[in-house]
Amino acid sequence: MDLSDYKPKGKLEHKHLLTLLDYSVNEIYEILAMALKLKNMLQRGKKHEYLKNKTLAMIFTKSSTRTRVSFEQGIRQLGGHPMFLSSNDIQLGRGETIHDTAKVLSRFNIDGIMIRTFKQSDVEELAQYGDMPIINGLTDDFHPCQALADLLTVYEAFGRLEGKKLAYFGDGNNMAHSLMIAGAKAGMEVAICAPQGFQPREDITEAAKKFGKVVVTDSIDEAIAGADAVYTDVFFSMGQDKDPKKEAALMPYQVNAQLMQKANKDAIFLHCLPAHRGEEVTAEVIDGAQSVVFEQAENRLHAQKAVMYLLMK
Repeated sequence: MDLSDYKPKGKLEHKHLLTLLDYSVNEIYEILAMALKLKNMLQRGKKHEYLKNKTLAMIFTKSSTRTRVSFEQGIRQLGGHPMFLSSNDIQLGRGETIHDTAKVLSRFNIDGIMIRTFKQSDVEELAQYGDMPIINGLTDDFHPCQALADLLTVYEAFGRLEGKKLAYFGDGNNMAHSLMIAGAKAGMEVAICAPQGFQPREDITEAAKKFGKVVVTDSIDEAIAGADAVYTDVFFSMGQDKDPKKEAALMPYQVNAQLMQKANKDAIFLHCLPAHRGEEVTAEVIDGAQSVVFEQAENRLHAQKAVMYLLMK
């Protein structure tokens, strides 16, 4: 089954979005179908205040342009109110336990929490003790909202997900983890290409392989062959020091014009941004005709609005 064949039900079985590991194919399609609907309504200028007067608390211990702006705009367009809470504004995990923070926010009639942080365990603990839906805006292990936006972007480019191949080059980080899971569940072939020592976590890789066709390799030619979507991310995630040895190991996996020529002729280029031109990708690729990185960035708004609507309505 592909997204075009899916009949939306208007609900999810889960209360939270912590990772896509426990989301079914139908739930992923439910989010994507709602994202397409909300995007169409926005483009037609049609109001869609489905979360009128609801409040989304946004906790950031990792800063971000796209995550903050897309969630703030998204909840406003849905008729709700954003509440920005940086690590300087609250005592989460420092002077106050996550348990107590979750209990306190539950008493203040908060309708949902989006958290962008370092440890996955912090997100899961918030979900364990809070009464409201928790949305993972990014952790060191997973980036589910970005992966949903990526699937939406691939679908818009090709009209289907099933049978399409996504090849990811670079560090086997949280983005690689989420792409393996989301892509495999959506019926895509996912190849993660990284040098030994920088490949995705084995436990997450093995879990993703249970859902579909996932390959982890250090062979560039194996990964790029037949690729419909070519993806990369920064070599050094937020909070990581630049390591010359890691950079040297990853530079052969840079996405450049020569690599793109080995993909399918109509292949698209994706990057979750921010990008370092000349490092993980060359300017001629990211600013070239095959790049859809800004469409991809916009789709964060639509995918996250769908998640908020389905979890917080």
